[in-house]
Amino acid sequence: MPDILSVLHKVKDILSQELGERKVFDKDVAEALGINQLTLATMKNRAKIPYKEILEFCAKRKISINWLLFDQVVESLQAETDKFARVHYFRDIYASAGGGALNEEEEGEMMYLDDEIVQKLGGIGMIKHIQAINVLGDSMEPTLFSGDVVFINKEYTNALKSGIYVVSTPVGLFIKRLQLHANGTVALVSDNEAYAPELINANDVQVIGKVVGKLSANV
Repeated sequence: MPDILSVLHKVKDILSQELGERKVFDKDVAEALGINQLTLATMKNRAKIPYKEILEFCAKRKISINWLLFDQVVESLQAETDKFARVHYFRDIYASAGGGALNEEEEGEMMYLDDEIVQKLGGIGMIKHIQAINVLGDSMEPTLFSGDVVFINKEYTNALKSGIYVVSTPVGLFIKRLQLHANGTVALVSDNEAYAPELINANDVQVIGKVVGKLSANV
């Protein structure tokens, strides 16, 4: 399990190179990650890793997220290498509470993944079908939490099979389990029992893909 102190230590090492080998403080890390210094201090005390911000930090610098989280060594922190597969990460797109859309024209960042994560997502042959977005809201707890990053395989659009899917509807983008009804409606089912299933006409639901993995903000 990743440790926030070791992760932040690596971030400081990277920033030290960028800032001229000077001592790097927590305020520098907070600024580089785009979060408030007090928020970072709270996360350290709670041993909570800011996954979304770490992903953005790595994507901008072409650094393997697996190196930063799991201490896997690469020859150069900033060298582009074929050892790492890449998927599009749409950091400004959220799903679950609606209000978003996922399309090929949206500008995303590249997330670099090594073989261990690639295999968990179905292998190198599947990577071309996978994109990553963020979870918003608590409707899929305890399976998915707000702030989690989920990997979507856009090749899997058969809603008859069990699993969690990302769907586009007239009112936004959702992450839900799906139940097809004989009357032509689709039930969007939450894992959080506090939320009742939502019925939508099947013609108004487009299955974007199936959730095949996640990076959790609540590890």
